[in-house]
Amino acid sequence: MLELLTLLYILYLLIKMYAALMEIGFVVKARDLKAVVLSPSNYLKAAAYKIATQKLSLVLSLFDFVLFFGWITFGFSALNYALDIDDESLHSILFVMSFIAINYLLLLPFDLYQTFGLDKKFGFSTIDTKTFILDQLKSTVMFILLGSAFFWVMSMIIMAYAYWWFYGFLFSFAIILFINMIYPIVIVPLFNKLTPLQDESLKNSIEALLHKAGLKSSGVFSLDASKRDNRLNAYFGGLGSSKRVVLFDTLIEKLEKHELLAVLGHELGHFKHKDILKNIASSALMLFIMFVLFGNLPAELFDSLHVKKTAGSVMVLFLLLSPLVSFVLMPLFGLISRFNEYRADEYGSECESKEALASALVKLADENKSFPLSHPLTIVLYFTHPPLTERLKKLGMSFNEGEALAH
Repeated sequence: MLELLTLLYILYLLIKMYAALMEIGFVVKARDLKAVVLSPSNYLKAAAYKIATQKLSLVLSLFDFVLFFGWITFGFSALNYALDIDDESLHSILFVMSFIAINYLLLLPFDLYQTFGLDKKFGFSTIDTKTFILDQLKSTVMFILLGSAFFWVMSMIIMAYAYWWFYGFLFSFAIILFINMIYPIVIVPLFNKLTPLQDESLKNSIEALLHKAGLKSSGVFSLDASKRDNRLNAYFGGLGSSKRVVLFDTLIEKLEKHELLAVLGHELGHFKHKDILKNIASSALMLFIMFVLFGNLPAELFDSLHVKKTAGSVMVLFLLLSPLVSFVLMPLFGLISRFNEYRADEYGSECESKEALASALVKLADENKSFPLSHPLTIVLYFTHPPLTERLKKLGMSFNEGEALAH
C-alpha cells in the first residue's frame, strides 16, 4: 500500500513539474510576440513574473517530494517516538500540530522569497518586515488556539466512532461554514483595517446593484490592502447576515466607477446563478471524498510507516495526501467553475456594459501583471477562470494574437 501511494505521489509531482515546464516554454515563446491585452511593458513584466513563479513551483515540487519521502521513511516514526505520551488524544493533537509546525518552518524560506524576493522585485509586495512578523505571530496564535481545539474534537470523533469519517466530515464542513460566516467580521479586522465606503455616490450605486440582485449585505467596506500588496481585488465575504462587500483600496484607486460596478456585477452574477451554493456543494463533495478515502486506510499502511493507527496518524496522513486528491479532482471542478465565470460575465455586462467589464478586466490584468496567455495543460489543471483573452472575446472584443488590445 505504501509503495502504491508513493508511486501515485511521484506521478502527481511529475505531472505538476511537466505542466510547469510546458508553461515556461509556452510563455517564453509568447513573450516574443507583440503584446496582447496588456501594455507592452507590462506584457513583458507579466511574462517574466509568470516564468519566475513557474520556476519556483518546480523547486517547490522537488522540495515537496523530499518532505514526503522524509516523512514516510523516518519522519513519522521519529516524531511519534519523540512524543512519548500515553494519553491518546493529547498525543494525537501534539502529533498533528508538530507535523504542521515542522512543515511550516521548512517551507517558510520559500514564503519569504516569494514575498520579499519575487513580489518585491515585480512591484507587488509593499509589506514591511514588522507587518510580516506580526501577521505570522497572529496566525500562529490563532492556529494554536483554534487548531488544537479542532484537532482535539476530531481525535475524539475518530476514537469514538467506527464510521468516524462520516461524522468527521460533518464536523469539518460545519467548521468551514462557520469560519466563512465570521471571516469578514472577526478574522479580517485582525489583519486589515475595514472602513465603511466614504464615496456616497459609489456606495449608493453598489447598494442599488445589490437590491436589484436581491442580495442583502451588512455594508460596503474599503480594505487597506495596499499596506501589503498592490494587486487589485474585491469580494463578497461572509454568509447569511454577515455578508459584506469588500473593495481593496487599490481597486477603488485604479478603476473608474462604471468599471468597478461591472466587476461587482460579475460577482453578483455568481450570487444570482447560485454559484456560491454550488461552490459550497462542490467543496462538500471534495471533502467527503477525502474523508471516505482516508477514513478507510488499511492498518498495514500504518505498520509500514512504523506508527500505530491512531487519531493523530490518521489526521497527519490526511494532511499529507489530501493535495493529491485535490489535484485529481481539480480539473473537473475547474471546468465547471470556468463555465460559471462566463455566465457571471454576462450578468456583469448587463449591470453596466460589455465595454465596462472588458475595460475593467484589462485594467485588472495590466495592474496585476497577469500574463493573458497560458498553455492548454495549465488551463485544464489549474484554471478556475477562463483565460482572459477568451473572456474578452465573449464580451465582443476583437483582437489578433500578437497585437495589443486597444483600451
